[in-house]
Amino acid sequence: MEFDRRIYNFSAGPSMLPQEVLEKVRNELLNYGGSGMSVMEMSHRSGTYQRIIDEAEANLRELLEIPDDYKVLFLQGGATLQFSMVPINLLRASRKADYVLTGSWAEKAAQEAGKFGDIRVAASSKEAKFSYVPKLSRADFRPDADYVHITMNNTIYGLRYNCVPDTGGAPLVCDWSSGILSERVDIGKFGLIYAGAQKNIAPAGLTIVIVRADLIGFAPKDAPIYLDYGIHANNGSMYNTPPAFTIYVAGEVFKHLKASGGVTAQERRNREKAGKLYDYIDGSRLYRAPVAKEDRSLMNVVFVTGDEALDKKFVAEARAEGLAELNGHRSIGGMRASVYNAMPPEGVDALIDFMRRFERDNARA
Repeated sequence: MEFDRRIYNFSAGPSMLPQEVLEKVRNELLNYGGSGMSVMEMSHRSGTYQRIIDEAEANLRELLEIPDDYKVLFLQGGATLQFSMVPINLLRASRKADYVLTGSWAEKAAQEAGKFGDIRVAASSKEAKFSYVPKLSRADFRPDADYVHITMNNTIYGLRYNCVPDTGGAPLVCDWSSGILSERVDIGKFGLIYAGAQKNIAPAGLTIVIVRADLIGFAPKDAPIYLDYGIHANNGSMYNTPPAFTIYVAGEVFKHLKASGGVTAQERRNREKAGKLYDYIDGSRLYRAPVAKEDRSLMNVVFVTGDEALDKKFVAEARAEGLAELNGHRSIGGMRASVYNAMPPEGVDALIDFMRRFERDNARA
């Protein structure tokens, strides 16, 4: 069905962006800042573009309170490339790393890292279909591990870490692709954070890496040059042409978030949106959220009816009403409402209203 208005897009990614940002980008598309050209046409070596990327980094640092001894890198390749870059750069002493598995992306990260060193699964919730986050202590990790890896929020199964695990001194590496900027986190507790932009930040194409400076500079001499964090840190993320337009959009999102109260205010909004949706699911007769309550994601609300045909009917009828991309991941089915930063409260209210009507018409007595 075609719409003459914007729909509520619940996609897990690429996801919706703030309308104010889209309108600003539209208005600047042909002529950015009086330059007479689009950012898409602009040399990344120009002074105008240097100001764009410098401002984006400064605002991200302010929003996340990134300590001065951390580098911010604007890269490409998505989180998937980081599955390789992390072990290439961080396996340096024991060549051991411990991974915690809380979903498909964590599994893929561990599998890729296994090509480069001694990779051990320290804990996993796979036996329970990734319905909870394992409770962790420093005793779960090898004392000589070069790093510990977690996936902070899992888009497919809808769960998140509600606290940062104690690794006993090993640098903690985190895939924060679907949660970055959604809630306050102490960056100083991590050695490295990486995040694809297409959830909370910008269009696909940009990967942000936040890495403690003392972890840079240890890539093997024969490592491909692009996979060396040091190369990017020493060249201000400009060793090659960066994803220039996506960085520009990200910078506009950072400005918008600052003007909207920063990460603290955004976390409050996110908790309210997700809490309202979970409360309705928990009180319904038709729907069920299969994730442990204390580990439920603020970004990806996964739910099912228990009837595959009914789930498909739900998705189709919701789409006809302008509630799009509510199908669960193809690997598990069901439904998934991704309520990232840009999803307005009105979108969640519209979804709950539809769920209520669908339940009335389809719930068994």
